[in-house]
Amino acid sequence: MSRIGRKAIALPKGVEVKVDGQAVKVKGAKGTLEMNVMPNISVTVDGGNITVTRANDDKATRAAHGMTRALINNMVQGVNEGFQKVLEIVGVGYRAQMQGKTLVMNLGFSHQVEVVPPEGIEFVCESPIKIIVRGIDKQLVGQVASNVRGYRPPEPYKGKGIRYAGEYVIRKAGKAGAKK
Repeated sequence: MSRIGRKAIALPKGVEVKVDGQAVKVKGAKGTLEMNVMPNISVTVDGGNITVTRANDDKATRAAHGMTRALINNMVQGVNEGFQKVLEIVGVGYRAQMQGKTLVMNLGFSHQVEVVPPEGIEFVCESPIKIIVRGIDKQLVGQVASNVRGYRPPEPYKGKGIRYAGEYVIRKAGKAGAKK
């Protein structure tokens, strides 16, 4: 049996979970998230715990068991605390700023890059070289952070670009001089 799938999810205070057939709805202080689970997976709420069980031991059902539990746990954590990704900008003249809710970045192009956040995502610029992506949906926060990083990923020679906080960029040696 799945080690992750059989763990119960403890509900924090202020988080409500409603199960209607295969639909799971999680409501908390920061918002509401919904998800549909596979037909062979069942979700039950008893007291302050959520339990995820599977109907049979088919390969696809076993694979979805732990994943479903992890997704529901992420929903509970998201509506209670939220998620965030921190991005750092490295490079001379590279910077970011907020204009209303829009993120505007100077990344060495002939134009500024403007990113409008999708519904449920918020950008915060603590400094011109630090961007924080916040939201309650873990998958959406990660995808938006990846999209922002994709405008100028770190290059291997000088390390210039947008990187995740704590990301290690493997550096390459530059050109060797001409031999005579």
